[in-house]
Amino acid sequence: MLQRIYSWTLNLASHKHALFALALIAFVESSIFPIPPDIILIPMILAARDRAWVIAGVCTFASALGGVFGYGIGFFMFEQIGRPILDFYNHGLRFTEFKESYNNWGSWAVFFAGITPFPYKVITILSGVTELNLPVFIFSSILARGIRFYIIAALLWKYGSQIQAFIERRLGMLFMIGVIVLLGGFVLIKILL
Repeated sequence: MLQRIYSWTLNLASHKHALFALALIAFVESSIFPIPPDIILIPMILAARDRAWVIAGVCTFASALGGVFGYGIGFFMFEQIGRPILDFYNHGLRFTEFKESYNNWGSWAVFFAGITPFPYKVITILSGVTELNLPVFIFSSILARGIRFYIIAALLWKYGSQIQAFIERRLGMLFMIGVIVLLGGFVLIKILL
């Protein structure tokens, strides 16, 4: 099944609307969607290595813009949804303490989540909830997402077929590592909150 999904993404990567699909996936992944844009970014660059930098740029821009949308979800919907839940469980004071601590280190959290497989959407929404300084959030997002996607682009541009062979040989293992990192990220957030 994984091989079929991988083949499907390779075919999608060469479609004439692939860049739009990548931008859409990168945007929604930064706020609500659980699957990272790498699943389409990698095959797109492998299919058109000469466009690696444009593809990475579109992915970076769309991801950062989606991060602002995720920030908005946290900022505008916390009072209606999050605050009543915290109050119900008598965690309002703990949240106030967490908010202060998070805002002291928030730019690093955004940067870390932006370059690692950690669920970035969790950090974008959390940054809105805690009202992290928006320009700091945007700068950290663009920097982190740019580093992540441009490093991927550079590696694929330079080592294209060799990396593709590695991915294809180790697809199951790479998928399991991704799932473990994703679940670990959610557990870490649960522990922190």
